[in-house]
Amino acid sequence: MTLNNKLIQVDNLKVYFPIRSKGIIRRTKGFVQAVDGVNFQIKRGQTLGLVGESGSGKTTIGRSILRVNEITDGNITYHLNGDSIDLTALKGSDLRNFRKYIQLIFQDPYSSLNPRMTVRDIIAEPLVANNLVNKKEVDEMVHETAMRCKLNVEHLRRFPHAFSGGQRQRIGIARALVSNPEFVVCDESVSALDVSIQAEILNLLMELQDELQLTYLFIAHDLSVVAHISDQVAVMYVGQFVELAPTDRLFNAPKHPYTEALLSAIPDVDPDYEMKPVTLKGEIPNPANPPSGCRFHTRCPYAVELCRLDQPEWREIEENHYVACHFAEQLSLKGIPTS
Repeated sequence: MTLNNKLIQVDNLKVYFPIRSKGIIRRTKGFVQAVDGVNFQIKRGQTLGLVGESGSGKTTIGRSILRVNEITDGNITYHLNGDSIDLTALKGSDLRNFRKYIQLIFQDPYSSLNPRMTVRDIIAEPLVANNLVNKKEVDEMVHETAMRCKLNVEHLRRFPHAFSGGQRQRIGIARALVSNPEFVVCDESVSALDVSIQAEILNLLMELQDELQLTYLFIAHDLSVVAHISDQVAVMYVGQFVELAPTDRLFNAPKHPYTEALLSAIPDVDPDYEMKPVTLKGEIPNPANPPSGCRFHTRCPYAVELCRLDQPEWREIEENHYVACHFAEQLSLKGIPTS
């Protein structure tokens, strides 16, 4: 199910965290540029996969849309019932009332659940905290959501320690969905699970998306997982997007050297298809002091003097395929088949 209308529009999003000096008087010495001017949109009913190395700013984008992080600059527009809502302007009770439309599935199914609360109370927490329904309706909605997430309703009075990792993640999914949100941020939501359990949770997320017409921002390190669930994929490096394209196109024909390097790290599944790993020299730059020009030039095997001096423009080189590279049209990069 895919509807061709956008749900979220992000324009020039910037999130900087101040670096403060030690002592009684703490002065700001600089800023960590966690997110530095990203642009994208997510259509209703679709999944945008967001990949990149640790520290690239993926989680910060998700937390910014959820309004957990303060936004330094830019706009986040949410389209609800024909109205355009500026999420960056919501405060106080307006923001609290809006949270029922946007929810989060956490990465760790162990630390994200309160060990002193029963499963029933964990799932019911968003309803109770936001006063969404009366007390009589809480149990009904909890039971309905638990069954939808394939949890045994007879176990709702148990505590989280009695469940496996996969079951705990189902509890986390149920908690996120009990308020009937439209948009869900999945922050590394399967990375802590075994491979077989990952497949079950991914299939559950996709079934729920079709059934409830959900829209996902799926944050992950594992590109094979992203390929399975995403309609589009955005590749992030040191706070900026370097490529954004439909999943098949990005995997089959990447246009940015960093994307090629990430794809080359995926273990070979097809013995007839060989792709040598692209070795990147050096370390990911410090987001508090990013390099000039293209931020990837310090590790890029194709970099020239222009890359060191000028920041590449974020541009559309094919329909719905965006890239930030001076030589995207000239480079012949190798991808991998997605099917």
